[in-house]
Amino acid sequence: MTGPDAFLAARGGPPFLFQLIARGGRADVQRAITEFLAARAVVLTEGERAVLTALPVDGLDPTLIAELHRLAPGHCTLVLSAQRTAALGFPAIGAARVVLESATGPDRILQLAGDGPARLEAEPGRGGAVHEAAVELAKLARLLPAVLVLEDEAVAQRLAGEGAARVEATDVLAFRAGHAASLRLVSRAPVPLEGASGCEFVVFRDDLGEAWTLVRVGEPDPRRAVPVRLHSACLTGDAFGSLRCDCGDQLQMSIALMSALGGGVLLYLNQEGCGIGLANKMRAYRLQDQGLDTIDANLALGFRADERRYDAAAGMLRMLGIGQVALLTNNPSKVEALRGAGIDVRERIPLLAPVRGGNRRYLETKRLRAGHLMDDTAARRRSEEG
Repeated sequence: MTGPDAFLAARGGPPFLFQLIARGGRADVQRAITEFLAARAVVLTEGERAVLTALPVDGLDPTLIAELHRLAPGHCTLVLSAQRTAALGFPAIGAARVVLESATGPDRILQLAGDGPARLEAEPGRGGAVHEAAVELAKLARLLPAVLVLEDEAVAQRLAGEGAARVEATDVLAFRAGHAASLRLVSRAPVPLEGASGCEFVVFRDDLGEAWTLVRVGEPDPRRAVPVRLHSACLTGDAFGSLRCDCGDQLQMSIALMSALGGGVLLYLNQEGCGIGLANKMRAYRLQDQGLDTIDANLALGFRADERRYDAAAGMLRMLGIGQVALLTNNPSKVEALRGAGIDVRERIPLLAPVRGGNRRYLETKRLRAGHLMDDTAARRRSEEG
């Protein structure tokens, strides 16, 4: 027995009290995410070494940047993701390090991070696992995947001693893999929906406090392949009827189809904007208005084309006793992801939404670049234009 459990046991306290005062592992990552969301610094460690101090680029101001340069003159570095480095025209070498001059202001830093036009004159340096962890921490907080770091161990140790949150780099990099196991069913209740009878909302909560929802439509038979839709949250499309995407259409079509089939399950997944979050989705929209498609916009911001995972969805299905499904999707990646997570996908049911002027380019990008199975989209387009 080691760590907090050993500490408590040595003082006559039962190990289960560790849950009340948890430190280390996921608990430290949770605290670090909260600090990033508040635009506060976090110390990244490797074993016993406090290696560097990281701060998200979201929320920077000139006073804060000046203070960072004062703390560690000549050691202030901007760390970018591999995707952002490639978008700037350099090899994707993993986390990349750009040494900043003391006069570099927040606007220039945000531009280099992807929130605006930027050029990088010299090839950035290669970062290590601790730099990858710093970028991942920003992603977990759904901030721009770019961080300022002070690469001065003495400063990191000092800040840690003064109460700054500290987190092990390997714990940050492993955090997503444990996400599905953190989901807990917390509440459920019947919710009547237009066009469908006998619906129930089942709400799960993860260890970051975020809600994930399963909507049971009708009375699906778990002994057979249950019609299932994995629907990533889309505030603009689902709630406001945005014409830039087909999300709202697919949401309503899924519920209607499940009702017609006698029952099904819709998983409403907290993965706005293919997992980049609402604020970054708006940044991506701005880039799309400047000519990029949905995939290139995400890459330009430093994200992967799609940041979503579906192990949480698989876990929710298992908790409801659903092991075999007929998946309502055009996206073969969802089929592969569910199968990889141990769910038996017996069938794929296409879900083709109307093609409108505002979403035509979006749908074509999904078909041509993301591999979505929408072969009749072009035919419908020709029919509409004819």
